[in-house]
Amino acid sequence: MKSSFQFSNLCGTVYQQGNVQFGGDGDTLYSPVGNRLSVFNLVRNTSSTLPFETRKPIQRVAVSPANANLVLVADEDGHALLMNVQRRALLAHMSFKLPVRDAQFSPDGRFLAVTHGTQVQVWRTPSVLVREFAPFVLHRTYVGHFDDVLSITWSKNGRFFLTTSKDMTARLFSLDPVPGFRPKTFTGHRDAVLQSFFSLDEQTIYTVSRDGACLTWGAKDTDEEAMPDEAHDGDGDVSAAAAAPENRVAFTRWGVMQRNYFHQAHTQVVCAAFHAPTSRLVVGFSSGLFSLWDMPDFQSVHALSISQEKITSVAINPSGEWLAFGAQRLGQLLVWEWASESYILKQQGHFFDMNTVAYAQDGQVLVTGGDDGKVKLWNAASGFCTVTFSDHTAPVSCVEFAKQGQVLFSASLDGTVRAYDLVRYRNFRTFTSPNPVQFVSLAVEPSGEVVCAGSADVFETYMWSVQTGKLLDILAAHEGPVSALQFDPAGSGLLASTSWDRSVRLWEVFRRSGATEAMQLNAEGLALAFRPDGQELCVASLDGHLTFFDPQNGASRGVLDCRRDISGGRSINDKVARRNNAAGAAFSSVCYSADGSCVLAGGNANYVCLYDVRERVLLKRWKLSLNVALDGTQDRLDSRHVTDAGHIALINDQSDEDELTLAERQDRSLPGAQRGDLSKRSTRPLARSKCVRFAPTGQSWAAATTGGLLIYALDAGATFDPTDLDLELTPQAVRSASLAGDALLALLGALRLNDPVLLAEVYERVKPQEVALVAKQLPAVYVPSVLQLVATRLDPASGSPHVEFHLQWLTALFNAHGAEIRAKSATTYAPVLRAAQMALHELRANVKTVSDQNTATMLYVFHGLAAPRAEELDDTP
Repeated sequence: MKSSFQFSNLCGTVYQQGNVQFGGDGDTLYSPVGNRLSVFNLVRNTSSTLPFETRKPIQRVAVSPANANLVLVADEDGHALLMNVQRRALLAHMSFKLPVRDAQFSPDGRFLAVTHGTQVQVWRTPSVLVREFAPFVLHRTYVGHFDDVLSITWSKNGRFFLTTSKDMTARLFSLDPVPGFRPKTFTGHRDAVLQSFFSLDEQTIYTVSRDGACLTWGAKDTDEEAMPDEAHDGDGDVSAAAAAPENRVAFTRWGVMQRNYFHQAHTQVVCAAFHAPTSRLVVGFSSGLFSLWDMPDFQSVHALSISQEKITSVAINPSGEWLAFGAQRLGQLLVWEWASESYILKQQGHFFDMNTVAYAQDGQVLVTGGDDGKVKLWNAASGFCTVTFSDHTAPVSCVEFAKQGQVLFSASLDGTVRAYDLVRYRNFRTFTSPNPVQFVSLAVEPSGEVVCAGSADVFETYMWSVQTGKLLDILAAHEGPVSALQFDPAGSGLLASTSWDRSVRLWEVFRRSGATEAMQLNAEGLALAFRPDGQELCVASLDGHLTFFDPQNGASRGVLDCRRDISGGRSINDKVARRNNAAGAAFSSVCYSADGSCVLAGGNANYVCLYDVRERVLLKRWKLSLNVALDGTQDRLDSRHVTDAGHIALINDQSDEDELTLAERQDRSLPGAQRGDLSKRSTRPLARSKCVRFAPTGQSWAAATTGGLLIYALDAGATFDPTDLDLELTPQAVRSASLAGDALLALLGALRLNDPVLLAEVYERVKPQEVALVAKQLPAVYVPSVLQLVATRLDPASGSPHVEFHLQWLTALFNAHGAEIRAKSATTYAPVLRAAQMALHELRANVKTVSDQNTATMLYVFHGLAAPRAEELDDTP
């Protein structure tokens, strides 16, 4: 079996903290997910996560305006990565030494401005064309603020930039020294200034502060005598630098023209964004409300409450149609179209930890259950959550798909097992026990007619009929919580269960005798899995061993000691060495591969291990996260971070937090009280995998981890194949093949060269009687490109007169590749189908308009042709 699984995608989490940012095309949205970066394509309805990781959670994302594929991410400590998103290539590492509150590329992409405490540093952007030993070169450092700088905004020409700070001021700096220019200070706010913006003509500046004030700045006077002193030369005339149009921003006498307030009681402004072409300002508040304003008139366009939690980040796409919002406490990502008042994207991950995951039989759908009591379905191709079930009132412990039919089962600590119909998306059956219990394990019989659940408090296993919902039997033999259940996948009716009583039991549940056989373990049983053919059983125990049994006779086939393989890193408050941590390491989830040759195992550690069953050896081990903000990711601790009060990471440094965060974390318990809210303590999450599952196809596997649902696949993504091009493939050769009548060869050559002019020429030269044959022989990988070409040529703006020819192409493509187009209509083919639909609608409208305008002419021609025919009929004897 292949073991070269690579990180493919991250589901289950769409946003955690930091700023969301639109790409240059306006269809791409970048969202920080922990220490990774997710890319959402809003047109193709797909999401992907880049394989690069930062040392800590990402705090800032910056996209180059000149090259939309160039993205910079910076974590909480100021460590940054520069990457090319399209090629998924990491270009450079950089450490800015201090936390980065904002980072902005200049309009031409040549410079990068970052905040550095009270200073602003401007760096030269590394070239993507050459390899540089020191890619980041410091251009200048700008000082003047007395507190932390919060934001940076560049002018259109990139010669000047605005900065805002906690010191309640904004300042205007020049990139390079300008004769006679001194940095300008904008004062007048009574709280920290969050953002500042230039208008489209750069004759107006807007500043927004945390207390809800929006100040509009404009030129006080425009006459020559009223210009500031630095704008004049020694003779009293206006200097050449001040007279230059590109320096108008610097030598304008700025003054407050208007003071406006958002008037939101008991709330603060958290984030703001401005779209200069339409002069619209978007402001997000700590109450979960956002408002859209027309500037400079300060007219309210719309206001909408997204949730009860604060909006952490807001962004506007380049066309100004879509607004993106991120809510940190909810883990929610929204894209809202203000004109139609509708959501383009609305995704939310699990509010708390993810406990379990399962694959559907086709491997295209995954289901997860979490501590928030929700069951979510995820599309493996697009990475989006398609359905959310919120029927459970307690954490979901297990989820399973029925092997036949569109049915999903979930078990929860609220004492219920629920069955969901995946056609109508509803909970059609709820199974309960005679007395309230907590279910921690679940098993579904291969036919889907029987479901079993194991309890944690009464140590019993309950069996129900799916058709009637009645309780069939109660299996009572274990003396501890039933931690795992599974039916024999071969359909023999054998049920295996393991428990904390150090035993594994095999139940013949469909026989009258109900015989059971017990097999002893050396430690508490935590998880089990049948081989796909039902001829072997693997059990994980608390001592870190994997034990293999023969389910036919109950004999042990071997034991695999895995404690050193799963021994994780150390917590920041660990008092023991790493080698002693292996004593408590164990797997809590196991799963066989599709061919049964390997076992995948994961547990309370930062590793997932793959073992060969026959040779009993470790094949590969994957490290789930490099995020040092999680416990268990480091093998060695830095003693320099340990103080007399404990580890420095657990000490609350309130000087770096704003008033809003301090108000949320304020402890209002009475002094001396022994009882209170235990969540006030500073804790750190542990890097671990609670559940691992192989896809039925064997091409991927998924792990429910602290950071989300990690998916590893053999084919991580499409890559460039140079074998598509050779020296003989030239435009002249393609034209020669087209003129010779070899339509398919010429079309494939034009598609590989990707020359629009050549492609249109070859396409129009295909004979109408050959269209159906060429479409049938066309490889599936080129179908989207040909559909896009047909939609483009069908558009009246293209000037092509061959309407019937284009319609014939559409019909042939749908007849030949209809099944694949239908299966991927929401992902790969979504944009081209939308383009074809728009072209057909416009064609229909044009035909209708021409017909309506020429109705009288057509009637006249019809009657003129019909009259001679009538005379002939009258003359017939």
